Amino acid sequence: MLRTALAVVLALSAALATLDGAAQSGKRQDGGRERQMSQEERQRMRDDVRDAYRQRQDRPQKARQQQMSPEERGRLRRDIEDANKNLKR
Repeated sequence: MLRTALAVVLALSAALATLDGAAQSGKRQDGGRERQMSQEERQRMRDDVRDAYRQRQDRPQKARQQQMSPEERGRLRRDIEDANKNLKR
């Protein structure tokens, strides 16, 4: 009885492993069918990326701000603390 159950489990495991291997090999074949980029397409992509990077550098930096003075930081900190106190009430 135990041997029979063990044999069934082993057979099912072997069958599942075989099916999994067959499914994975099918995926590899599909991936090989994809078209490779031509030399011209690669060069065009390089140029596009290079142009986008140059345009990014030419734009003004909005995110960069000058560092706040200690007085401005203190004022901002007090304003935030006051706003938080008012929220808790």
